[in-house]
Amino acid sequence: MKIELYTQDRYDEWENFVLQANNGTIFHLRRFLSYHPPGRFDELGLIFRHRGKIIGILPAVIEGDTVVSHRGASYGGFVVANNMGIYSSYRMVESALGFLSKEGFSRLVLTQTPQIYYLFPHNHIDFVLAKYGFTFLKRELTAVLRLERNIDDNFARFKPEARTAVRKGEREGAEVRLSSDWKQFYRILERNLGMRHQVKPTHTLDELLHLHRLFQEKILLFGNYYHSELIAGVVIFVANPRVLLAFYISHNEDFQHLRPVNLLFYHIIGWGIERGFRYLDFGTYTLDMEPNFGLARFKEGLGATGLFRDTYAGRLPGSQDL
Repeated sequence: MKIELYTQDRYDEWENFVLQANNGTIFHLRRFLSYHPPGRFDELGLIFRHRGKIIGILPAVIEGDTVVSHRGASYGGFVVANNMGIYSSYRMVESALGFLSKEGFSRLVLTQTPQIYYLFPHNHIDFVLAKYGFTFLKRELTAVLRLERNIDDNFARFKPEARTAVRKGEREGAEVRLSSDWKQFYRILERNLGMRHQVKPTHTLDELLHLHRLFQEKILLFGNYYHSELIAGVVIFVANPRVLLAFYISHNEDFQHLRPVNLLFYHIIGWGIERGFRYLDFGTYTLDMEPNFGLARFKEGLGATGLFRDTYAGRLPGSQDL
């Protein structure tokens, strides 16, 4: 197995591989990672080849003597070909650890893509990491909803209060549609995050607009309108052909009595079913392994269940334990 460092002349090869890979997502694409300004991250990308053909990649950044899953993406870790078996997985991880050790690094931290994003799910990479002594740095829970064959089947899985909220929104005349009111939504988002958590959105407005321009059909804003006013929105990332990810969820507190987010997700679920998606990822409801029970209750009310989003950490061969 041959390892190469990513360079700009391999851009097209990288992109094409991600689009065809078993667990590739929008977050692994160079087109996505490139929205970060130069110098924000010390980038490191590994390409794994067998007989000249790419069978895996690893997008990462350098932080001192540690190689970390790319900080500019929700998911990092190894992206692998569809036909990757245990032997090739073993060789890939083994080669990566040896290569990084020879380059002078002592530690590797990886957030692997959750299993729902795989076309053919397997735990080969996880197994090999464990064999080499990697342990969980943290295990977050992300709320995942399986999309059924029709919206009625999913609606039946909503808890009674969530179904009531959807029906109320419909009775009151709220309307859900794809929206271009990014600035208005961002004001709602900023206000909510500042009021509830004293934090700012992950992206600036300019960054979010830039990402939407880069991925006009894959980064979408769904808006809930009441008397023509945007009262809630959800930013959906089309992660890959199987999974939709709700990246930002926010509403105007003045309209909380309408429970506008419930109606939003009812329509998003229907939109995803019509287009053949298999899962809706609502995002995590834990932070540093501390659960937010209120957030969990809301997502579970729509039928979601918690699956692990794992981060592994381990020493590289030849490095000394701290």
